[in-house]
Amino acid sequence: MGGMNSGRRDQSGKSTTGDYRALDVRRLQRDGLLTAGKSFGWSWTRNGEKVASINVRTETDRVILDYKHRSGGGEWKSENYPVRVEWTPCNYGGSRAWFRCPAVGCGRRVAILYGGTIFACRHCYRLAYSSQRENLDDRATRRADKIRDRLKWEPGILNGHGIKPKGMHSRTYQRLTIQHDAHVGISLNIMQQRLRMIGARLGGIDEDMNLFRNIEV
Repeated sequence: MGGMNSGRRDQSGKSTTGDYRALDVRRLQRDGLLTAGKSFGWSWTRNGEKVASINVRTETDRVILDYKHRSGGGEWKSENYPVRVEWTPCNYGGSRAWFRCPAVGCGRRVAILYGGTIFACRHCYRLAYSSQRENLDDRATRRADKIRDRLKWEPGILNGHGIKPKGMHSRTYQRLTIQHDAHVGISLNIMQQRLRMIGARLGGIDEDMNLFRNIEV
């Protein structure tokens, strides 16, 4: 890990959150992984293949991150350090988990940490949100894929529906499926519009070429 920045930039010249591996405390809480005494691996995939992983150990109000990273093809370095977890009450009962950014001098309360040499908040890495440079169809596709990940469906909006995850309430499953289908509909409609525009342009080019040939004759 480390050196995870792919080199992409937004219009301001900043790297974006999409260029870094994200560790989301909300996902850990939702999956029941923040109970003290747990130990598990966490990995990231691209096109169905694992591209990075870390080991996580949970203690009371903190997690211990254990992983290796390297930069620029250099030697692998081991990292092992705690990240504080803070809990705040929700309006309708229960509590919500937050990370405290472990970067020196920071300590912001955030939901997501991004993996470079260390896992830190987007402010420390000066990251812009990926959504700031997305087209409408890109945003709809990303949101649909995010729901697919939560539902544990096969990645890719063209792959259709999967099955309801074990333990998920039917009402939650139905709500997420409706949201997923709405985002997919937006993305596909815009893609169809673009294809029609491309077809119209190509048709116009053919007409211009025919006119040009007639003039030559």
